[in-house]
Amino acid sequence: MVAPASRLTPELARGVSALAQSCAPGVEIEFHPQCFMRDRHFAGPDEARAQAFLEFANDPGFDAVWFARGGYGSGRIADTVIRELRGPARAKTYLGYSDLGYLLAGLFKAGCKVAHGPMPADLNREGGDEAVIRALRYLVECAPETLEPSVSASHPSAAFNITILDHILGTALEPDLSGHVLMLEEVSEHMYRIDRSLHHITSFASIRAVAGLRLGRCNDIPPNDPDFEQHEEEVMRHWCAVSGIAYLGRADIGHDSANKIVPFGAWN
Repeated sequence: MVAPASRLTPELARGVSALAQSCAPGVEIEFHPQCFMRDRHFAGPDEARAQAFLEFANDPGFDAVWFARGGYGSGRIADTVIRELRGPARAKTYLGYSDLGYLLAGLFKAGCKVAHGPMPADLNREGGDEAVIRALRYLVECAPETLEPSVSASHPSAAFNITILDHILGTALEPDLSGHVLMLEEVSEHMYRIDRSLHHITSFASIRAVAGLRLGRCNDIPPNDPDFEQHEEEVMRHWCAVSGIAYLGRADIGHDSANKIVPFGAWN
């Protein structure tokens, strides 16, 4: 467990460890001490967060790296750590979502096995036990029932927070998503900002090469004056029509405890 963005509390770490002991006995979870550091908004300075990630990612003794929580900060270290990956890092599974999309994108581009899914901090949500257990079952068993229902061996998939993907496109972190079913979700953004981001995202030639878009949940949308008078699916349908990208319907992902897991690439 590492925290490339915001910090994890020791109390939450103990809760996750206790839950793991009850639902996945024999599984060993090691929390890097960096998870509990604090440097302004972040779980320690940029250098400490980068070093902690690389220490665990490049260690052949770990099978997976599970990101502790989102917030903000992983984009500040993503370019640095991707350049310093070693062989053992490419044999691991990486799991997280939200701000961790920066790292998921870069790791996927580097040939690593990554998935968009729950993190330990989700234990604080209503029904959070279910989210954490789902993540553990995916990491330990690759249990098919933990996956977003449209994930299939017949086509590759990927998933991102809308704002994070918007910021990744055109940078060195952007992976090739050609032919992928791309799932997008959002939280705490005004409707006009979701519209603006989807306009930008669907304008990229690289995104117009995807197999189609699915829309996850857009939670906690703040009110606006004047009201935008369109909901998120109307906005997604609009920009898919403008860009010529197929709209494939809803996806069971989002910033909530029902967040299902989306492995990047083809599921097998």
